[in-house]
Amino acid sequence: MPLIVKDWLADHVELPADLTAERLAADLVKVGLEEEAIHGAAVTGPLVVGRVLEMSPEPQKNGKTINWCRVDVGPEHNIEGSRGIVCGAHNFAPGDFVVVSLPGTVLPGPFAIAARKTYGHVSDGMICSTAELGLGDDGAHGIIVLPRDMGFAAEDLTPGQDAIALLGLGDEVLEINVTPDRGYAFSYRGVAREYAHSTGAKFTDRGLATGAEPSATPDGFEVRVQDGAPINGVVGCDRFVTRIVRGIDPSAPTPAWMKHRLEGSGMRSISLAVDITNYVMLDLGQPLHAYDLAQVSAPIVVRRAASGERLTTLDDADRALDTEDLLITDSPEGAGSRVLGLAGVMGGASSEVGDTTTDVLVEAAHFDQITVARTARRHKLSSEAAKRFERGVDPLLPAVAAQRVVDLLVELGGGTADPAVSDLDNTAETTPQKPIALKVTEPTRLVGVEYTPEQVRSTLEEIGCTVTDGSSVVEPVETLTVTPPSWRPDLTEPADLVEEVVRIQGYDQVPSVLPAASGGRGLTAEQRTRRSVARALAEAGFVETLSYPFVGTPEYDALGLPADDPRRVSLRLVNPMADDKPLMRSNLLVTLLDTVRRNVSRGLTDLAVYEVGLVTLPWADAPAAPALPGGVRPTDEQLAALAAAVPDQPRRVAGVLTGKRELSGWWGAGRAAGWADALAAARLVAQRAGADIIVSADPDRMPWHPGRCARLELTDGTVVGHAGELHPKVVEALGLPARAAAFEVDLSVLVAAASSEPVVAKPVSAFPAAKEDFAFVVDDGVPAEAVRMAIVAGAGELLEDVALFDVFTGEQVGDGKKSLAYSLRLRAVDRTLSANEVRAVRDAVVESAAEKVGAVLRG
Repeated sequence: MPLIVKDWLADHVELPADLTAERLAADLVKVGLEEEAIHGAAVTGPLVVGRVLEMSPEPQKNGKTINWCRVDVGPEHNIEGSRGIVCGAHNFAPGDFVVVSLPGTVLPGPFAIAARKTYGHVSDGMICSTAELGLGDDGAHGIIVLPRDMGFAAEDLTPGQDAIALLGLGDEVLEINVTPDRGYAFSYRGVAREYAHSTGAKFTDRGLATGAEPSATPDGFEVRVQDGAPINGVVGCDRFVTRIVRGIDPSAPTPAWMKHRLEGSGMRSISLAVDITNYVMLDLGQPLHAYDLAQVSAPIVVRRAASGERLTTLDDADRALDTEDLLITDSPEGAGSRVLGLAGVMGGASSEVGDTTTDVLVEAAHFDQITVARTARRHKLSSEAAKRFERGVDPLLPAVAAQRVVDLLVELGGGTADPAVSDLDNTAETTPQKPIALKVTEPTRLVGVEYTPEQVRSTLEEIGCTVTDGSSVVEPVETLTVTPPSWRPDLTEPADLVEEVVRIQGYDQVPSVLPAASGGRGLTAEQRTRRSVARALAEAGFVETLSYPFVGTPEYDALGLPADDPRRVSLRLVNPMADDKPLMRSNLLVTLLDTVRRNVSRGLTDLAVYEVGLVTLPWADAPAAPALPGGVRPTDEQLAALAAAVPDQPRRVAGVLTGKRELSGWWGAGRAAGWADALAAARLVAQRAGADIIVSADPDRMPWHPGRCARLELTDGTVVGHAGELHPKVVEALGLPARAAAFEVDLSVLVAAASSEPVVAKPVSAFPAAKEDFAFVVDDGVPAEAVRMAIVAGAGELLEDVALFDVFTGEQVGDGKKSLAYSLRLRAVDRTLSANEVRAVRDAVVESAAEKVGAVLRG
């Protein structure tokens, strides 16, 4: 995000003398430039200019040599004429002007300075380096010597002078957030214009051509554009300006004021030539590049990369180039084409400006937004130049920006401007500013605020548009013909112009009006069920989570899914957010378990979490989705074809339990979560959905345990989910606590199966209940649910409730057998049950259990 230094902004627009960063942020947010942060002063306290009087080298036992220095820090701060300071650097000498932080100073870090005893002396302050002041890395410079490193004249420096003001370290810097469609605000020129819109301050556009920019000459450095593979029919480069400056002093330092502005804006000072190109880019918004003229041969050729080409960029990374990459190349004598850089993104190392460069070739070009954006993303190079080109740069800026660079190189570097100028300009053909017809009533119609025709016209002219009357006899409503300025490529249709009117006139004028809700509407049955299920699980102690629906093959492997499992069939994304997760999940557990794994790895082992979300189920031989046109509404047939290509996306509910379900404490021992808890949660989901389910064993369903997995079915046999303990191999692969349990239920199927009839309240019987307990002995493989269903079938309409309360195995019931004990509650609505009625129900239950599951009543 752009960083704004106030004194630099003042070069373009009049600012109040007492303007604070907070006030500046408030003014800019009115026109849509939001405050991201305000960065406070880098240094506070007594930071002063000092003059070194004496240096005494003192070798130490550890092999290091320190300097015991006497430094004049001004009459106000001296103690008996100077201060004694210990310094380990050696790149300065007596007589040099340096920066001294006295006790009480706070440097970036924060790092507080105090007098302290070290190396046998009391060091009464610190002589500072660039890194210690937050001005960049030390490099080979070490201690700052102000005339040498910061460009100050020695006669302008005085011991005791305030170094915070001198170096600009006390200024607050505003960081703003710029939306992608407003690339012009990535410059001081653009931000100043927006400040003028907000406050009415006088704005001077320093990016307009003044006529001082020389025209192209026949002997200009030759440039050719050979874009044989334009993207979307757009040539990658439509303007390329070159200028030459000779005889630059390679040792000329970047002046302190420019360093301060660059570093305040978030850029590191490198060398004079590079700093000037960066400075002009930040100032006007036009990216530039400086080449060592001795390392470049004419002609420069702008072309697409050939297969197999490589480039070492300025960050010393060797990159394999793609055939869509737009390149800057040259043709050295006796050699083939040589790549100099990625157009609009980053230059190459072979032609960069170095310590011995005296002649510089300046490049100011205009590149296609899409081409630069794709190249930057392909190579993961989010450079400052790419940020601007991909958002749109003013095509009229290159000549102005190049002239500004030339002027600064001549002024600060002692160079001489070469009269040879090259300006390949095809912008009139490639980026014409197309007029837009706008009804003056359109802003009022879309926004609901009364804007007068004068307000509409003046606002559009204020932002730089050319406005003429476009009314006609055929169109009685006054229509304006609006031509956007060259720096606003985002203005392409009437709605864009309406947005500008609203923005400049003030968003605060737009009333906040809530639409009136139509009567008789509300939540659908599915929405009510979804909320009821989520609320029920939360009340049962589960915590709702949300996970991204993107997975990879390793996630399916961790669940132990067989190679031919239908759940491995997943929709593959063309442009996934992460290369290792290119698939859309086909089940909910695969991403929920990843959430559980992450929590467990951070020490949270007692978990009960759930998620309600969509899964994607592609089918074989699915029709291809049509490519819809842009700018117009698709036809009904196109929309139908698109809908037919969209795979099924049912909604599911999944939950996972690990560790303790009931915690231990002074009240007694806790209880570990198990398969029964997962099954109970699945039953709860079905109950809230209003669907009846049947539970049976499923011994072959990964990722569940083969002996502790329940299949959940509707009464018509439709499988709606599974619940139980996770397979030990899955638990081990995911690093989960032992005996973790889980469930997953298809909520869409449950909702569809639920009765649409309204729920009818059952009358509450006022008559007493009769209680009966049964203990049945059955084969070990008989599910408890099957016994329960047999009891329900035998008990009939008098049964009010049945619950399993004990499971027993042992010698008393025999090998391969188990005892299941159930508690029944019987009640009639209209009478007290007689002993004979209870006995009849008991006999029917015993008979039904024997007939259906082979149960024997335990004696």
